[in-house]
Amino acid sequence: MDLKSLVVDTKAAWVDFPGLSGFSVEIVNLSRKELIALRKRCLTQKFDRKSRQLAEILDEEKFVKDFTHATVKNWKGLTLKHLETLVLIDTADKDPSVELPFSVESAELLVSSSSEFDLWLNEAVFDLNNFRN
Repeated sequence: MDLKSLVVDTKAAWVDFPGLSGFSVEIVNLSRKELIALRKRCLTQKFDRKSRQLAEILDEEKFVKDFTHATVKNWKGLTLKHLETLVLIDTADKDPSVELPFSVESAELLVSSSSEFDLWLNEAVFDLNNFRN
């Protein structure tokens, strides 16, 4: 048996978001190799006049977009009531039990707007226990 044949680069799993009953997110584990490649795609080089050297700068907006696209595949049970605990939203005249459907754009907005969701996602995608059968 060869280790190379056993290693899996990615695996998806449904993980419950803590504290929000019924809200689950389908996330994908990223290998170290994939994370490094994703980060490299989001780096730009800029000339620093003071040091007279090229400096690498992370495009944070692109990184959030690419990281979210690579790690969040779906969700279920995200009600307006749950959402208002994660970000400031206008719920006037809206039923709090209505579920927000998944879209990549909504996932990107949630990751960039909610520190709590962003922190949870960063921990969850690298926690191997979430991806064991």
